[in-house]
Amino acid sequence: MALRLKDIQSPVKTEMLEFEHKFRSFMKSKVFLIDKVTNYIVKRKGKQMRPMFVFLSAGVVGNISERSYRGASLIELLHTASLVHDDVVDDSNMRRGYFSINALWKNKIAVLVGDYLLSRGLLLSIDNGDFDLLKIVSEAVREMSEGELLQMAKARSLDITEELYYEVIRQKTASLIASCCAVGAASVQDDPEVIAKMKEFGLNVGMAFQIKDDLFDYGTGEIGKPLGIDIKEKKMTLPLIHVLQKSSSADKRRIKRIIKSNKQNNKKVQEVIEYVKANGGIEYAKNVMHDYYRKSQEILDEFPDSEFKTSLGQLVQFTIERSK
Repeated sequence: MALRLKDIQSPVKTEMLEFEHKFRSFMKSKVFLIDKVTNYIVKRKGKQMRPMFVFLSAGVVGNISERSYRGASLIELLHTASLVHDDVVDDSNMRRGYFSINALWKNKIAVLVGDYLLSRGLLLSIDNGDFDLLKIVSEAVREMSEGELLQMAKARSLDITEELYYEVIRQKTASLIASCCAVGAASVQDDPEVIAKMKEFGLNVGMAFQIKDDLFDYGTGEIGKPLGIDIKEKKMTLPLIHVLQKSSSADKRRIKRIIKSNKQNNKKVQEVIEYVKANGGIEYAKNVMHDYYRKSQEILDEFPDSEFKTSLGQLVQFTIERSK
């Protein structure tokens, strides 16, 4: 039977409900416009996987505390700020099927609301002396920005090696999940070894998560994102990078020409997808994803058994088995 997030969440169900109230209160402002925009953000929240990683990680290594709530809120505030800013940078009108903040309130307000959320996160940590948690999350935000810029710098040439791809996704995606797990552990523990172990666990989960996301581009999910969107956006992902590395010069030039072309059509994009599938790109990426999954489970196995540990293992399983 397929895993359901509702069941996985059960050991921290109370904490997740409490977190919603606390998170709303941390966002509060005396300015009506800010409250209006932040209420819109809260109502359209996604699966809430980041706070879940924080609370389950905290439960694995200690007793969930008030600091765990602040850590989860800090991550959500800083991450939400970065998403609001991302939509402005990308000139994107939609976010998870809903209108983005910049689409409804224009860029200027979106940027300022992003800044407000960022400052709320910083003050939440500073006012409570959570400097260790702030350091973990700030490092993740820096890595995410670097990863995004590194990918943009290399996008034009399409000469991304497998090693560079891993570095980009480690910074762009895995660093955030790693910070969730590290913050969860640091909110209830002060053993640097335990915190580092949970961070490493999260890093492996994040790598597996992003590779799964890349596979959706090739129609490996039921609903997934639109087919070939990465190819249309000239993003080099693992299935394609691997196949190009072992292709003949002629095939390499042909595939790159299609990706670089500004006159891409669905038929041409489908040609790239079929080429990747026929040359083992999907199987290769799946094997790498499962390798990261296995590494994460090996780290988790080092901790004592508990309902939190079981759920955290299931949450990782859910991230690589999801169909969208």
